Amino acid sequence: MENKRRRTHKVKSEYEEKVVSVNRVTKVTKGGRNFRFAATIVIGNRKGKVGLGTGKASEAPDAIKKAIEEAKKNIINVPIIDNRTIPHEIIGKYGAGKVMLKPASKGTGVIAGGPVRAVLELAGVRDILSKSLGTNTPINLVRATIEGLKSLKTAEKFAALRDKSVEEIVG
Repeated sequence: MENKRRRTHKVKSEYEEKVVSVNRVTKVTKGGRNFRFAATIVIGNRKGKVGLGTGKASEAPDAIKKAIEEAKKNIINVPIIDNRTIPHEIIGKYGAGKVMLKPASKGTGVIAGGPVRAVLELAGVRDILSKSLGTNTPINLVRATIEGLKSLKTAEKFAALRDKSVEEIVG
């Protein structure tokens, strides 16, 4: 009878996490105020995969854990050209949030505000220009950025849609 303690090794995730916002939300009831926490998290592998998750719980760490689990389910692929920028200009829209994303020349860096920067850096984009239009609510900006990245198309996709070769499209 061996009485060895079993160790559970935590597997390191391939994704990096960034907390975009943690808000304390209040529900007013007959018995007083109920406080909860709402967390918004962005995860990504810096190689073209990024995801967004939101979670709500009575404690902040629990809300963050829930948000991470949801973010892992909502991962999208981002087309990145030359391992540094996006294929073309796009405006991502979600609710009142609008984010303009524009490819930039080599060495420009990530020109973006807080929530948008988190998404773009974790997606692996290194050179990009962005402008937030409309709301400045973090969750709507993140969602608008994700919508914009989702609707990006590569030259290969355009060629396939039009039954042409990539050379005909690119010129």
